[in-house]
Amino acid sequence: MSAPAIAPLAEKKRGMSGLSRLAKYLTSKPAASLATSGRSARLGGNVLRYCVTDTIAMKLPLREVIEQMWILLKVTALPALLMAVPIGAEVSVQVGGIMNQVGANSLAGAASGLGVVGQGAPMAAGLLMSGAAASAIASDLGARSIREEIEAIRVMGIDPVQRLVVPRFLAMIAIAPMLCIVIIAAGVAAGLTISANVNDVVPGSFWQSFGAFATPTDLAFSVLKSVIFAAMVVLIAGLRGLEAKGGPTGVANAVNASVVLSVFCIFIANLVVSQLQLMFFPARLA
Repeated sequence: MSAPAIAPLAEKKRGMSGLSRLAKYLTSKPAASLATSGRSARLGGNVLRYCVTDTIAMKLPLREVIEQMWILLKVTALPALLMAVPIGAEVSVQVGGIMNQVGANSLAGAASGLGVVGQGAPMAAGLLMSGAAASAIASDLGARSIREEIEAIRVMGIDPVQRLVVPRFLAMIAIAPMLCIVIIAAGVAAGLTISANVNDVVPGSFWQSFGAFATPTDLAFSVLKSVIFAAMVVLIAGLRGLEAKGGPTGVANAVNASVVLSVFCIFIANLVVSQLQLMFFPARLA
């Protein structure tokens, strides 16, 4: 067979092989995603089971939990303050300009209440946990995995979920409301400062409108969101860290996957919880 006749056959085979690889990819990825979701659900069930049983048996590693709380606070507390101030200032600047045009400066506090308390603070806390805390957890567990410490723990008859994941889970759940409250306080303070000094809003009017629109229900849902985000971050980072393989590259991939998946899940969870809040607790004046 001549060369001009062989060339189209080779191109056809390459095209068929490319289509087969694409088909294999499209069929394998959904199955792999479902398997990962199943392992995450199983990890979450094991974590909750150990939290309950260890609490009843008084076997919770409180010292380890406190140490993890301190480690996680060190990597998230200062960034929380640094994120809170721009959030509150941005809300006041953007909304203040519009309110000045319509003559509604007295509602500047309402904007801070609805923007910072309702959405800004829990999202900022979630993104901080997904960025700083998730990377710390995934890198720690991933390094243990590639050094075969996880397998050594299993050989000794100790469940690594109980020994390593549960303390980090409890520590993250404990610091999540703290981060949320700190961001709310700093964000509202920044909004008040900008409103009073730039937009000439009377502080009393700011607090009056803030208290009228920002209800205790908003604060409760804000803290609830941060707790949900914290649980999701720990489960994702814990699973990726425990399953890390392939040396330092595997640890880097685990950290990257933990951050990306945590951010994605946080946005989805925030949308769902916000919609449920609007359905069962519609916005109204306090």
